[in-house]
Amino acid sequence: MNITEQNVNGLVYLTADGIQSDGGAAHGFSTRLGGVSEGIYASLNLGTSRGDAPEHVRENYRRFCAAVGTDPDKLVFSCQVHGCGVRVVTTADTGKGLNRPVDYEADALITDVPGLALTVFSADCLPILLYDPVRRAVGAVHAGWRGTSLGIVTRTVERMNDCFGCRREDILAAIGPGISKCCFETHEDVPNAMTEALGASALQFIEVLPTGKFRLDLKGLNAKRLEAAGVLEEHIAVSPDCTACMPEKYWSHRVTQGKRGSQAAMIALV
Repeated sequence: MNITEQNVNGLVYLTADGIQSDGGAAHGFSTRLGGVSEGIYASLNLGTSRGDAPEHVRENYRRFCAAVGTDPDKLVFSCQVHGCGVRVVTTADTGKGLNRPVDYEADALITDVPGLALTVFSADCLPILLYDPVRRAVGAVHAGWRGTSLGIVTRTVERMNDCFGCRREDILAAIGPGISKCCFETHEDVPNAMTEALGASALQFIEVLPTGKFRLDLKGLNAKRLEAAGVLEEHIAVSPDCTACMPEKYWSHRVTQGKRGSQAAMIALV
């Protein structure tokens, strides 16, 4: 699978061609292009708690949902805490986030209810979308370095198997835009967390710099975790876009020092 760029009336977003061609799930990874927000939030800010004008955020969601093919009244958010919690979303959660408060913490959402648009947020961390076209189930994952070390994407695949009977080899996975190895420079705590969790298999995704710091390939680590969980390599798409390298297209928490809007990734069964 590959990640491809879409442009609907100037609103730019990304899709995974394997999920797109199946036709059973509407999905998209947003960029910062095509909305109505201004200043540091220009222009497609989808973060509801960043300080942007609420009417701008709602209009941005209306545009993004129209482009992707989801219902803005059926969005489901989560309170992301860089953990490994996976929530099974039901019709009782409809509208949590945009229309009413979120009353749970989770870094991954899964459902088999058609129409519910699972939504996660990012601005360097990785958004990952999952789709099983056989058992008809979807998942949305927020994977920063902490979530990656805790195995959030592995737990999400396992929960889709446990709750919906998804066979791992049927699942299609798309890793969206996030900070890439070129820009993800860290101290030793981050690589140590990866080697503690994954052992020697993590080393191929870690580069030691002459300064004593490290660079990490979060996308590679999550693709590795997906494969280890039983997802087929040919069913995994990875966006090459680095949020830190492309400030005209994405917000980066690192680059802006937190003064920013948010990208969103969403997926819903049709």
